[in-house]
Amino acid sequence: MAESSRIKQEAQVRQDRTGAPRSARLPRDERRAQLLNAALEVFVANGFHGAAMDEIAETAHVSKPVLYQHFPSKRELYMALLDSHLAMLTDQMLTALNSTSDNKERVQAVMRAYYRFIASDDQAHRLVFESDLINDPDVSSRLETFNRTFADAVAKVIAEDTKLPPLEAQLLGRGLAGMAQVSARYWLETDGNLDLDVASDLIYRLAWRGISRFPKES
Repeated sequence: MAESSRIKQEAQVRQDRTGAPRSARLPRDERRAQLLNAALEVFVANGFHGAAMDEIAETAHVSKPVLYQHFPSKRELYMALLDSHLAMLTDQMLTALNSTSDNKERVQAVMRAYYRFIASDDQAHRLVFESDLINDPDVSSRLETFNRTFADAVAKVIAEDTKLPPLEAQLLGRGLAGMAQVSARYWLETDGNLDLDVASDLIYRLAWRGISRFPKES
């Protein structure tokens, strides 16, 4: 009977204090991804300051020691999330920019890629651009690096197409990057009442009509 009882106990899934089953042992990369997904949910819902490691562990269905094995602090966990999403967004923007040699199509591709990023994961967008930690020096530095990388890539295309001086092209690049961010954040608030392609094409047309009017070298 004792052996039978032991087998039954071992067969039962361990449960945490909320009654939710804890996750089985996972490879390190998979566990890390699971913890990041749980943290994203909690950070977006409660903000950085309102989020607790206890809640993140419960959301991920792991113990706090498991969470701390991967992320020693809440700040480190947040920074890992921020780095991951900024890297993903940067890659998508640069991929769109390099997808064609036609500058009109480039502007369209970049705007559409940005809108699709926030449509596919609006939580990630909120974490990056609406966090209550946005004025933190480390966070603002990461955001500036993203904005500079994005704007520099756009400015290079603008300079080649319009023959404008580098500083002027940089200013336009920043303007286009800001146009994408601000308009996309507003579109997110429309809750799907405006089709994604319609919205991104409106902003693309606005941007292109402005850029295309700049004189080129004869």
